[in-house]
Amino acid sequence: MGSAEMKLAVLQFFSWPERRVALASVYARALERIEIMEKSGYDAVWLAEHHFSSFSVCPSVHMMGMLAAARTTRLRIGTGVSLAPFYHPLRLAEEVALLDVLSGGRVNWGAGRGFARVEFENFGVPPEESTSRFRETVEIVLRAWTEEKLSFSGAHFHFAGVEILPKPLQQPHPPVWMAATSDSAIEWAAGRGFSILLDPHASHPDIGKKRRFYAERLATAGFSMAGRDLPVARLVALADTTPKAAEVARRGAQWIVDSYFGATHRPVGVADPAAPGIDPVQRYLDEVILHGTPEAVLDQILRLRQEIGLDYLLCAPLSHQTFMLLTEEILPRLA
Repeated sequence: MGSAEMKLAVLQFFSWPERRVALASVYARALERIEIMEKSGYDAVWLAEHHFSSFSVCPSVHMMGMLAAARTTRLRIGTGVSLAPFYHPLRLAEEVALLDVLSGGRVNWGAGRGFARVEFENFGVPPEESTSRFRETVEIVLRAWTEEKLSFSGAHFHFAGVEILPKPLQQPHPPVWMAATSDSAIEWAAGRGFSILLDPHASHPDIGKKRRFYAERLATAGFSMAGRDLPVARLVALADTTPKAAEVARRGAQWIVDSYFGATHRPVGVADPAAPGIDPVQRYLDEVILHGTPEAVLDQILRLRQEIGLDYLLCAPLSHQTFMLLTEEILPRLA
């Protein structure tokens, strides 16, 4: 494995497929997993925020983070991500800071601009303003955490001498990541010295290209890669046989394609994988999802470490069996 261990974390969705179980059980199962993560060697749980869809029924990662904090003492609690354009920035600063204080300083703050058109429409945020609102909100949150009283005048928000309380427990603020997929988003984050979260939808080679592009732009801006965690989100399907794992992966890929690119979401600024001549489900199976037996997937992870420098794997398990096999069979061998 080399001189440094690989960090393993879980990107926790709250999917409610076909609404075939009681909704409360979705949350109960997720919290049970978080307790298992605490007792195992996971670095963090990153909580996924979505709205107006059974794809993931967690509209507040900050409230869910409080529950995770109450059930754990060691596990870091990541927002994967806070959808910044849909918040008033001062309230966002308050909520994340409060979570940091009450968790004992365990917050990893991930922020993103969102992509689901249904969210922009129902929150009344013009999609064409998503990037400017996102970037302005991030600036305000960071300044609210680090300045005694905040004065700000921008395209969307204006404040004069407002005190934001509480301040985060971690000083000067919790570690920060920006969800970045496009070259422009990666370049913006690197130019300001932000670390990035890499998405679960790009192919493995594309992830490698994005990491290299980020490192180049980071260095150009005068920042170092040293000491940074760059979580790479990967969908994962595990089973005791290859065919069983492939079936879990196929169902997961179909769920992703239908949820992300169906009529409900109609994504903003995200390329539709159903381009002419491409089977989007097969693309996920061939290029995106890590699937197979634990031994086979462990080999895939180690190959990605060698080929693209993967050192922080953010797993999105596509079944409970996958999560348990990940915990029992793969996690101990990556530590």
